[in-house]
Amino acid sequence: MIPFFRAADVERAVSPHEAYDAVREAFMAYARGEWAMPPKVYVTNYPAGDFRAMPAIGGGYALLKWVTSFPGNPARGLPTVTGLVVLSDADDGRLLAVLDAAAVTALRTAAAGLLAADTLCRPEASSYAVVGCGVNGAESARMLVAHGAMPIVWDVDEDRRRLVAERIGGRAAASAAEALACEVVLTVTPGADLLYDAGSLEPGQHVSLMGADGPGKAEVAIEELLRSHLFCDDWEQASHGGELAGAVAADAVARTDVTELGAVLIGDEDGRRSAGDITLFDSTGLAIQDLAIAKAAYAKASELELETISL
Repeated sequence: MIPFFRAADVERAVSPHEAYDAVREAFMAYARGEWAMPPKVYVTNYPAGDFRAMPAIGGGYALLKWVTSFPGNPARGLPTVTGLVVLSDADDGRLLAVLDAAAVTALRTAAAGLLAADTLCRPEASSYAVVGCGVNGAESARMLVAHGAMPIVWDVDEDRRRLVAERIGGRAAASAAEALACEVVLTVTPGADLLYDAGSLEPGQHVSLMGADGPGKAEVAIEELLRSHLFCDDWEQASHGGELAGAVAADAVARTDVTELGAVLIGDEDGRRSAGDITLFDSTGLAIQDLAIAKAAYAKASELELETISL
């Protein structure tokens, strides 16, 4: 019998602090070559959405994530992200667990966004915002609060931003402009519309760009990318299907212009260069992050009353 982690089980198994630590270790293991993954594979049905297959191996485990992104689903009363994560033993191939992909995605997205912010923002930064209050944005706000930072939140849907603000004990921003002007910003939108037009980023800002995780998406104008110190989770993914992809296609950004976050974490590359440096982190979402969360959840399997499935 195989344990099945529903969304609530994943949340019970892995706290925000545990998720943060697990994702940090995964970034470092990947940068050292200890964990491995190929770039994610997209099967598209645009403009409706896409399907993604994401394998990874490391730490004695192998993983496959089959996940969707259909941004129009909430209008139909359906979730944007659905899917499954399958965790196996890397030594003998045994299937160990199946997990709800949306819950795993929310935790690792929030952890990666905050990890990048902690690594790259100015030490004295004191104002935080989350822009986009869907499932991943709400989890990002919860992650910030758990780590001692109280963000203001913004979403185009007034009810949604107020609900998330109430849940975290924070405040809904008075406007998008107020949120986007904070010193540290996590953007978690569908990536269909630019949030930062040319000339809008302020010296010293850090923005973790979590929304543009597929082809054709962008939250920042190319002109702003060229003004900024650029970081990403994985160059191969980011250059083809992330925030940087448009600038790469236009020959405005090259590999030498972008630093992978894992290289900063293990000390191979520098992060922020000065107090006035604008730092941008392009997150496309990595299978090694999903592996980190699945591994942490599976370690708690015996402590939870989980449903089981037979194959």
